Amino acid sequence: MASLLFRQARVFDGESVHTDYDVLVVDGKIAQLGSAIEAPADAEIIEAHGKTLLPGLIDSHTHAKPPALEMALTFGVTTELDMFSDPAWMTEQRREAQTRNSMADVRSAMTGASVAGGHPTGLVGVVFDKQCPVLENAEDAEAFVAARVAEGADYFKLVIEDGTILGHEVPRLSDEMVYALVAAAHAQGLMAVAHAMTVELALLAIRAGVDGLMHVAGDRLMTDEEVAEVAQSGIFVVPTLSTMASVYGDKHGQHLAEDDRTRPLLSDAWAENLCQCWHLTNPGSTANVIDATRRLYEAGVDVLAGSDAVTVGVPGTAHGVSMHGELELLVDCGLSPAAALRAATLLPAKRFSLDDRGRIAPGLQADLVLVDGDPTTDVRQTLSIEGVWRRGEQAPRIGQAEGVGTASAASAVAG
Repeated sequence: MASLLFRQARVFDGESVHTDYDVLVVDGKIAQLGSAIEAPADAEIIEAHGKTLLPGLIDSHTHAKPPALEMALTFGVTTELDMFSDPAWMTEQRREAQTRNSMADVRSAMTGASVAGGHPTGLVGVVFDKQCPVLENAEDAEAFVAARVAEGADYFKLVIEDGTILGHEVPRLSDEMVYALVAAAHAQGLMAVAHAMTVELALLAIRAGVDGLMHVAGDRLMTDEEVAEVAQSGIFVVPTLSTMASVYGDKHGQHLAEDDRTRPLLSDAWAENLCQCWHLTNPGSTANVIDATRRLYEAGVDVLAGSDAVTVGVPGTAHGVSMHGELELLVDCGLSPAAALRAATLLPAKRFSLDDRGRIAPGLQADLVLVDGDPTTDVRQTLSIEGVWRRGEQAPRIGQAEGVGTASAASAVAG
């Protein structure tokens, strides 16, 4: 593999900004960064003055049904963190991602924990091909988690959903099950993360000891005491603002579908999907989610960027594209553009123990995105992509195949 030298770029290294910096990539890894680096004889020179070099983006909440990972990479997402998908899909995709640099890398919870008739068991054909295993009682928690370890799960996902936000009641994991599952996951060495879309269920998850919340609830405003409790717990949150906006009937993705920088790279089906939203009868609002995210961030909670993109038919999102909308919404929550970028690079790498990525530093994997302009002052510039590299190899930026799985998606919200 030839060396790469990015010359005179503005470099956001995951923490801070450096101007007129060179970055040298050798054998798929960052070799050196600084001023006036001498180019190796075999180096490809990329003149980057006026452009910004970013670490590859990490989407901290997706459901990576093919062709999700190819699509993600097109838009600068070099790693997806899958939060409940068919283990057969995920095993094959993880295997492919080890050798193919034309798709994003992926980590997965594999099968998440739910109960018979609970969310998301109604999404057969969307999140998985056949009905997934469910938990019957708290005594089975240890065996359930062990089965996820056998599937190859990188972390453990609990779905604590009573249907409040779906607009209809569904069975959920009991409190006893939640406590038992979190304890079993930690005993197996897995981080435990939870889907919880109401404040009360989020607090249940926190009190049970989860490491992260994969949504920020918007059914009501959080009290100051509740915000303090979340902050004191030390957990992280992934607000999934794009999805929560869709859940509350807001078409936040429409402007992304109509952007000249994205539309040529989107199929008609994915563009239409971005322009849609859920039509549910539920308490709360997008404004509540934004308010909670702002206050949690101000209280010192680590906020990570994640889209909850699934597939065509689950409205409001698209793989890769929606991460850019998520960054915009994080800025609306009071994060600076640089802090929003950290939420998509440094912080998920730290929280999910992805020690070889998330920053631009010597020895780390050369997952990189070059954009025109300065997204550290205007985060909307992340969509002005000049090139994407995974492990030092430039990725193709091509339109994607039509999505699949529209039939059953309209009955429930993705996890």
